Amino acid sequence: MRFRLIDAAKKEFPVQRLCKVLGVSASGYFARKDRPACRRQHDDMVLLAHVRSAFALSSGTYGSPRMVHELRYNGLRIGRRRIVAQEREDIEASEDAEVRRLG
Repeated sequence: MRFRLIDAAKKEFPVQRLCKVLGVSASGYFARKDRPACRRQHDDMVLLAHVRSAFALSSGTYGSPRMVHELRYNGLRIGRRRIVAQEREDIEASEDAEVRRLG
């Protein structure tokens, strides 16, 4: 979470100062940026692609229960709460957050 804040604010403030205020080392911040994504992050990116695809194919009508059913039918092992968490993160990251609703 701290690194995301630094990424978001680094255009307005120096990275060194942001790291100091948030209590992280600048070397740790830059080391993390160069590190490849962990397995969970990779799995989340793949899942997000599937969620977006299923949501688009349903014309935006699928909520989390139907989304879970659809993704399980397609061979993914996934739970409803993980789908809700992915949808929530995707909505927070998007600009049209008011338009989409969680199911």
